[in-house]
Amino acid sequence: MNDNSPESVASVLKVFGILEALSESKEIAISELSNKVMMPKSTAYRFLQTMKSLGYVNQEEDSDKYSLSLRLLDLGNRVLDHQNFLAIADLEMRKLRDKTKETIHLAVREDDQVIYINKVASEQYSLCLTSKIGNQANMYASGLGKVLLAWLDEESKNKIVDRINFVQFTSKTIMSKQAFLAELEQVKQCGYGKDDEESELGLRCFAVPIYNRLGNIIAALSLSTSIFRCSSLEDEQKLVAELHATSAKISELIGLNK
Repeated sequence: MNDNSPESVASVLKVFGILEALSESKEIAISELSNKVMMPKSTAYRFLQTMKSLGYVNQEEDSDKYSLSLRLLDLGNRVLDHQNFLAIADLEMRKLRDKTKETIHLAVREDDQVIYINKVASEQYSLCLTSKIGNQANMYASGLGKVLLAWLDEESKNKIVDRINFVQFTSKTIMSKQAFLAELEQVKQCGYGKDDEESELGLRCFAVPIYNRLGNIIAALSLSTSIFRCSSLEDEQKLVAELHATSAKISELIGLNK
């Protein structure tokens, strides 16, 4: 069945109708619920059982009464956290941009993809950056990708790396699984990821992790500059220190301390 078919749309409407009906009562019997949403009891029961198996609905033992679970509250809190996170991160990213005069990115990992969720471009000079919010960052040729992979458990990390199709962008691009895994170990040791002209000649990027209160990495923050503006180890260390300071500040402000 096509996801855009009338049947699919009708099913989605029924699910949200049931959720809204459940939200109006602490608990509700299936007969009353079916009347409220105007669907046969058998159909309502089928939807409720599926929602129950997914953890969104509770059912009293030996009863036909149903109620919403706290999982929806958890989803709502995640949305609020995400919105607060972006707002706070954007402000701190702008401060970092103004201080360093460089372009700042924020990204998260979604399965095998690294997605830009915010970008604050330098107002002082222009780099040839094609990055856009919502687009993918390169997994193996970006500091962001390296940071978001480096601290994963070995099994998850290897599964993702196994699926990478290594394409050479410059003479410095990492081109093998073994070399990339070694690079990820180096990232863990030094605490930050680096793209040293691996995606584009003349461009250097540094990235650091942002942690939640459980010590898990929830995002990566990066700074992009040119080889002319960052030409020494001292320059690199200064920029990375600024990145770490901003990352720590973002975590502190959103209450997601390492």
